Amino acid sequence: MKKNETRPQPEHYGEATVPAFGYELIRSLLIPELLGKETASILYWSGRKLARQYPLENEQQVIDFFDRAGWGTLSLISKTKNKMTFECSSPLIASRIHDYPDSGSFSLEAGFIAEQIQRQTGYVAESYMETKNGKQKKVVYSVKWDAKDPIASVTRSAAN
Repeated sequence: MKKNETRPQPEHYGEATVPAFGYELIRSLLIPELLGKETASILYWSGRKLARQYPLENEQQVIDFFDRAGWGTLSLISKTKNKMTFECSSPLIASRIHDYPDSGSFSLEAGFIAEQIQRQTGYVAESYMETKNGKQKKVVYSVKWDAKDPIASVTRSAAN
């Protein structure tokens, strides 16, 4: 994003809402139709790009961002020295998992989380997702990093 461009700010939208039907038409039908078999990987890298445009300082800010973006209720389930596990759920997520099991990709969010945690830890991070199709439909994101693989300081400052 160029310096003179502005990016959307959640606060500017106030109480405006977008019908879930319109959102899901784009998300679950149109995007996979346009991107085909590359949908998951393009969305993952797009999520990482979004995270660079909206840098967050900690896990709580990531959780809050998910809520503001309408991506679902994100919860930090566990955290170790080189792994974090998040769960995300919402009525839209449950519906997407149920109605579009093959095209209901959550790769955008996985990429977003990976980039945020990479920025916060200072180590190269990757996120893996798993949809849970049981009684409680949700997405589990596992973010892993290696303390032996720090990101270059030039890369970190460029990401900000």
